[in-house]
Amino acid sequence: MNSSNTQLTFNLQPERRIYTVSDLTARIRELLAKNFTDVTVQGEISNCRAASSGHYYFTLKDERAQVRCVLFKQQQRGMKFLPEDGLKVTVRGSVSVYEARGEYQIYVESIEPAGRGALQLAFEQLKKRLEAEGLFDAGRKKPLPLLPRRIGLITSPKGAAVRDVVRILKRRFSNLHLTLYPVRVQGEGSAPEIVAALEYFSKQRLVDVILLVRGGGSLEDLWSFNEEIVARAIAASEIPVISGVGHETDFTIADFVADVRASTPSAAAEVVVQTRREFDKHVFDLRARLGGSLRYKLLELSRRVHALAGRRGFRRPLDLLRQQRQRADELTARLAMGLRSRLENSRKRLHTARLRVAQFDFRAKIGLLRLRLHKVSQELAAREERVLRLKRERWERLSLQLHERSPLKVLERGYAIATDAAGKVVTDAAQVQIGDPVTIQLHRGRLSADVRNKTAKEG
Repeated sequence: MNSSNTQLTFNLQPERRIYTVSDLTARIRELLAKNFTDVTVQGEISNCRAASSGHYYFTLKDERAQVRCVLFKQQQRGMKFLPEDGLKVTVRGSVSVYEARGEYQIYVESIEPAGRGALQLAFEQLKKRLEAEGLFDAGRKKPLPLLPRRIGLITSPKGAAVRDVVRILKRRFSNLHLTLYPVRVQGEGSAPEIVAALEYFSKQRLVDVILLVRGGGSLEDLWSFNEEIVARAIAASEIPVISGVGHETDFTIADFVADVRASTPSAAAEVVVQTRREFDKHVFDLRARLGGSLRYKLLELSRRVHALAGRRGFRRPLDLLRQQRQRADELTARLAMGLRSRLENSRKRLHTARLRVAQFDFRAKIGLLRLRLHKVSQELAAREERVLRLKRERWERLSLQLHERSPLKVLERGYAIATDAAGKVVTDAAQVQIGDPVTIQLHRGRLSADVRNKTAKEG
């Protein structure tokens, strides 16, 4: 084998793959979704925005970097506070890519404030918001009746607070009529029960004053009285409300909204009967263990759901759903902006039209229009009569010409029209043969004949 006749070609340059933008973004999303399914990040919230759908969009930043975050509405269940600019928080969630803009972001599953508890932060946020609305103003609070005969009591029938209130009221005024509306005073579902009790007394008008009491406890135990629905129900009540929740050092949102705040349930009973003596000790309440058991169960279920959600089979549908939600929020915001712009333009056009109408003299304009209408009517009548006369003369002239040029007029002078069996006019003897039938149209009537003889005339 001759090596000089053999040529070997080597391509040492590797083949370069060309990605589309969508392919590259999808590859990056898969890498992030695979390696960052459960991350915990701490930073400061900025550019916080709540969409009309209930989702929150914000930026988490530190001194050198920032990352976008999305907190969907369903992840807010159980949250006691709301994200806001300036808060330093710790978020936990997964990292993925929002393909429409090619940005990576954290889909937040839980969020906790850094440095202070979530309940304390939620308490401060709600207190600030309700105070700005005027729910704490002294001017809107109702005075207590001097001699109440019927008292409504909202509390747990199993707690120590109800026994203390009954004992004090019975000792001071044994003839008072006390109506107990039993509710749970802590745990999930207790706040709606308190709201239902307040609405019942307010609508039925069965009592002169309402006692809303509960014994002492931690911030978690007293949280039912920090719920916004309870605060608004107290403010909406048409009957004066005295709150006696917790110890002297305990303050709840219900205390700020109530018409009178008592330091303890016993003090609330003393206030309602106008006693001046202060009790030497506070009444303690037994803490329920149901809350801890429920929290533990929810935590276990949350871990199981998170483990299932981290599997690959669930990641892609979840990413698509998240991106569609975010896309829907953006389209909603753009639609709202466009509608506001069109509404503003319509308002400006309406204002301009109103100014023009206000400056317009309708009477003078109508007078001018009437003169113009009369003049135009006269001109149209004259023009119509002239046109009709010209049309009539032309019609008569054309009728005369048509009559003079009519074939029937020619037939009057002795001429005839011959047609063959197909109805065609015979103008040349070559069109028919001997024996062919022909029809002869005279001025009056027709004749049928057969060709016996023909003479063709040369042209």
